[in-house]
Amino acid sequence: MRALRAARRTARPPSRSARRAAVGAGPGPGGPRGAAMVGREKELKIRFAPGRCELVEEDVDIPSRRALITGATGLLGRAVFKEFNENNWNAVGCGYRRAQPRFEQINLLDSVAVHDIIHDFQPHVIVHCAAERRPDVVENQPEAASQLNVAASGNLAKEAAAVGAFLIYISTDYVFDGTSPPYKETDVPNPLNLYGKTKLEGEKVVLENNEGAAVLRIPVLYGEVERLEESAVTVMFDKVQFSNKSANMDHWQQRFPTNVKDVASVCRQLAEKRMLDPSIKGTFHWSGNEQMTKYEMACAIADAFNLPSSHLRPITDCPVVGALRPRNAQLDCSKLEMLGIGQRTPFRAGIKESLWPFLIDKRWRQTVFH
Repeated sequence: MRALRAARRTARPPSRSARRAAVGAGPGPGGPRGAAMVGREKELKIRFAPGRCELVEEDVDIPSRRALITGATGLLGRAVFKEFNENNWNAVGCGYRRAQPRFEQINLLDSVAVHDIIHDFQPHVIVHCAAERRPDVVENQPEAASQLNVAASGNLAKEAAAVGAFLIYISTDYVFDGTSPPYKETDVPNPLNLYGKTKLEGEKVVLENNEGAAVLRIPVLYGEVERLEESAVTVMFDKVQFSNKSANMDHWQQRFPTNVKDVASVCRQLAEKRMLDPSIKGTFHWSGNEQMTKYEMACAIADAFNLPSSHLRPITDCPVVGALRPRNAQLDCSKLEMLGIGQRTPFRAGIKESLWPFLIDKRWRQTVFH
């Protein structure tokens, strides 16, 4: 047992820096060796034998395609990192406050740090998920939000262009005012709130600094959350579960809840198409296709878990508190669909998978799932 404990303490995975060193610094996809480079790294594994265990060092192949994910600690970033990592990409994620030990700790406002990681890792693709995405927070902290959503995005676009990396900038349906849906990529944006304005400004600086970049606009997201507050969809679960207290739910704004797994798959498909076709660039839309208000989402969540919904009260008036929201900013996704790109998870199936760990009454786990 002592030997096993010692082995477990010793058998730690190599650091991201070591992994990048194993791959080697070289030209990106625009250079002569970038797309064809294959690396190897050493990995420690525990080998068991009768009466003993030992550490062995084995060679591990590193996929030749490299993807860098910003905001990899967030709801969408985690899904994007997982999608690339599990589909034969050498994925490196970066974050800030919650980054270590799994991801690289990078402050995207630090231009030197951003330059170093991109020129060191030489990614073929960068998926820029990091953003201040909470509209009410943006209204209260406009300068900080602008620095992250606009300035950092413009700098990232410059650095991506310098190494020939394909940048996918994640944007939002909130760039539209919600008066004339569905919206195509060519429709003129008119954001109602500061969040939408900063993301639209981010789109502009990204495309100005990197003409080969892509903008991917998406709506409200849900998925595998670490806490319910990570998503405007999953945060409703407690109100659904506590049926002894009535809960007001917005029944005015039309939303299209979208699973982060689907967005992650679209990002990977877009990246792989781009490696074959340099004309893949510009603005794209992706969204779930089930139109629901928050009240309807809450009722669907209750139905998915066989919970009562009679305590949920639909409010049909336009909200008067917080940042303005568009009533219906439905995105037309036909451009990506024509490219053969897309994936959609039915809402009830996706939300059940996402919220299962947060079900309060353990007895429901047995009656619903067993």
